[in-house]
Amino acid sequence: CIYNLASQSFVPSSWTQPIFTAQATGIGALHVFEAARIVNPKIKIYQASSSEMFGTSTTPTQDENTPLLPNSPYGSAKVFAHHTAKNYREAHDMFISCGILFNHESERRGMQFVTKKIASSVAEIVKGKRDLLHLGNMKAKRDWGFAGDYVQVMVKMLEHSNPDVFVVGTGQTHSVQDFVEAAFALVDLDWREYVRTDPNLFRQAEIESLCANSQKAHDILGWKPTTSFASLVERMVQFELHRHSK
Repeated sequence: CIYNLASQSFVPSSWTQPIFTAQATGIGALHVFEAARIVNPKIKIYQASSSEMFGTSTTPTQDENTPLLPNSPYGSAKVFAHHTAKNYREAHDMFISCGILFNHESERRGMQFVTKKIASSVAEIVKGKRDLLHLGNMKAKRDWGFAGDYVQVMVKMLEHSNPDVFVVGTGQTHSVQDFVEAAFALVDLDWREYVRTDPNLFRQAEIESLCANSQKAHDILGWKPTTSFASLVERMVQFELHRHSK
């Protein structure tokens, strides 16, 4: 089995590095599919698709039939990889399943991502290493889940008898501000005293809200997320508190 998670996956960087993003995120997936076709077309492949492919979708939730309307170089590159997976699946009879994963977080998140930035900054403020946290659009809403739950469904996709496409998420949205409030509440601090909005941190093309409809994954794969939003925030903040105590 091959799990292709390789990507330039930070949306803002896809605007400053659009060619690299297209090559790594889009063409990179094509290289994986073509290599497998040449070496052994029976290899099962998981392709990491993304909720960013839905982009400017106006539907309340997004499922496998929702039109793909990317509004960033990253989203566009993921759409290319997603459609190429379909091409190889149908033309070469290859087992390539695509997981359209919504935001999945953990303590291992890269520092450039907002959830990690918030959790780490809370710990730094508690430890006296930082005074303020600057953020962009705090009204943006995302369907945030725990990465560990989502790895389980990746495995289930390749254990399933047929290759397919599955949307994976919690079905609940929370704003960046919700994440901030929950994180600061864990350390008994009023977030309004420490958080400032910085217009320079807003995305060039913002996606206001994305929310997964994972009914297909529930019905066919028997998968449901097990980690709540509150538990996810606590997990990330506690990790950062421990890390910054060292």
